[in-house]
Amino acid sequence: MSHEVRKVSSGAHLEERFGYSRAVELPNGLVLVAGCTSTVNGRIDEGGPHQQTVTAFGVAIKALEGLGLGREDIVRTRMYLSHARDVEEVGRAHKELFDDVRPASSMLIVSGFVDPSLVVEVEVEAYRGGSAS
Repeated sequence: MSHEVRKVSSGAHLEERFGYSRAVELPNGLVLVAGCTSTVNGRIDEGGPHQQTVTAFGVAIKALEGLGLGREDIVRTRMYLSHARDVEEVGRAHKELFDDVRPASSMLIVSGFVDPSLVVEVEVEAYRGGSAS
């Protein structure tokens, strides 16, 4: 196993502007993916909470793929919502994506996001070394 920290950028403008990586893999195989929204190619998917959640997790999974990992390697998810009314739609999207993986998960209500049209932001942690299922 390599003893270096590996980093992946998605090319999002805020990564360069604010100095962060989309994903970071630690030498122990733990991979941390920064908060992901439904912003793709600089445009926000303005669908409802379900669609924004699916898109945001897609951004996170793409970052994992850049490190040779996939959805099945995810061991923890976090979902930040701006409205409690969206819990069911966000939860439904999570179940569709991860029902067979069953990562540890948290869902939190926050006061808002950098763009008011966003309703959800997600984070994932993955582990290289075995399937999460």
